[in-house]
Amino acid sequence: MSVRAVAVTTTALLGVALTAPLSHARADGAGGDGPTVVAHRGASGYAPENTLAAVDRAADLGIRWVENDVQRTRDGELVVVHDESLKRTTDVEEVFPDRSPWMVKDFTAAEIARLDAGSWFGSEYAGARVPTLKQYVDRLDHNHQKLLLELKSPGLYPGIEQQTLKVLANEGWLDRRHVAGRLVVQSFDADSIRTVHDLKPAVKTGFLGTPAVSELPAYAEFADQINPSYGSLSMSYVSSVHAFTGPHGRPLEVLAWTVNDADTARRVAGYDVDGIITNKPDVVRGAVD
Repeated sequence: MSVRAVAVTTTALLGVALTAPLSHARADGAGGDGPTVVAHRGASGYAPENTLAAVDRAADLGIRWVENDVQRTRDGELVVVHDESLKRTTDVEEVFPDRSPWMVKDFTAAEIARLDAGSWFGSEYAGARVPTLKQYVDRLDHNHQKLLLELKSPGLYPGIEQQTLKVLANEGWLDRRHVAGRLVVQSFDADSIRTVHDLKPAVKTGFLGTPAVSELPAYAEFADQINPSYGSLSMSYVSSVHAFTGPHGRPLEVLAWTVNDADTARRVAGYDVDGIITNKPDVVRGAVD
């Protein structure tokens, strides 16, 4: 289905037509014909989120796709952490008690590297660190895993799209093999995802949210996936998304988040979604298989 220009957010959306084939989301993950299972912030139900330990736990469970969150330090290093503040998932309050509200953007990479990002989850993870994006993708490569990378709060970090692509390129993640089936970049910020698409049209992209069906033609100009919260989904909405063709010439995909129990996983899989993002990937895989 051809796409037409529709206003999205506050900016006109520009599309680039491409024919380079990309692997469909269901190519791996569930072990059968079910939706791909994506480990949310790593296997974060079993290890501290967004750490290398969570990546390894997902690998131990046989999960190929891993989701993470990328932000930027005060001195320009890209790090993998979800919250804009370091308070919830590190010991930053003890290490830097006078630096409230402990925003990622206000700390250098060296300062963040001092923090314990594991003890909050369990004593066995004491000493786990906030990884840099470079460290994170190197571990994924070592584990033969794939990456659903979220640009977190890109409005706080002007130019983070280009910088993220540069790190990925430096680490070999923008070669044909990675781009064709091992990488998706997503965000809640439509303009940020459009920027990624404009800078590197070969990279597969996803928009986090549930746009109105009337807005889907515009998103299809620059996004290959529409990735909503599972609670906002219906079979008719998923079918409507699938009816549009994305910038790489394939039907738009739907990855639902964050599903952590078997009953919900079976219900959401019944909507014919392409993927399910979960903290407990073994539970979801067992349900959808």
